[in-house]
Amino acid sequence: MRRPSGKPASARTKGPTEPSPDLPRRDSDRIAKLLARAGIASRREVERMIAEGRVAIDGEVLDTPATVLTSLKGVTVDGKLVAAPEQARLFCFHKPQGLLTAERDPAGRPTIYTALRNAVPPGVPRLMPVGRLDLNTEGLLLLTNDGELKRALELPATGVPRTYRARTFGDITQAQLEDLMDGIEIDGVRYGQIDANMERRTGRNQWIELTLTEGKNREVRRVLEHLGLKVSRLLRLAYGPFVLGDLPRGQAAEVPQKDVERLRKSLKADKSA
Repeated sequence: MRRPSGKPASARTKGPTEPSPDLPRRDSDRIAKLLARAGIASRREVERMIAEGRVAIDGEVLDTPATVLTSLKGVTVDGKLVAAPEQARLFCFHKPQGLLTAERDPAGRPTIYTALRNAVPPGVPRLMPVGRLDLNTEGLLLLTNDGELKRALELPATGVPRTYRARTFGDITQAQLEDLMDGIEIDGVRYGQIDANMERRTGRNQWIELTLTEGKNREVRRVLEHLGLKVSRLLRLAYGPFVLGDLPRGQAAEVPQKDVERLRKSLKADKSA
């Protein structure tokens, strides 16, 4: 809903209603979804922006994310008109250690955007990270300008696999790692199925490869530390069909558009299955 303005309410700002069967059905979505699709922010962040009175249509401030629109015409965020959504783009970025997966840090520590200034071509739209890698984790980080694609790749329900490689110190057996296929609960948090395999061992040092689909905060480190291991290095090798390969540290490579469209179709198919 808009705040009262004395003007007749436009049909495009009303809540979801069932159109007349005599009229053709028009494509429409909630404003939070459209703004996320346009790369403004995630749906949750957009809802927060609306609550803060930062989003308006034709100058009238919105007070609910339930507003349904057929386009972003006339929509402003912080007083600036929102451009029409660009084509979905996806980048693979080799995140180095020591960078925060955040847009800014109050403590002034460097973020991924510090490195991205030189890693992506000029004119690339605002990119959002797909999931996060903590400060000391390196490897593959996907970045997109499309909020809906970001959300679909992150949701545990879509089951997109993430593969990590961890260098650890301590005593562990393959049998213990295989038990992770049943999931594990740590401090009241339930972690789902993890496919973990010992790669190689030298004394009490070993490399372990793990594939999971949930991606909870610091999941790999917490699970391995719970098993009594000390993690000295952690890399993400793959996210869905995309692999780190030989992409240099601190560099980014754009995913071909045909692969982006193939990915979007597969995610939609998985969701409807």
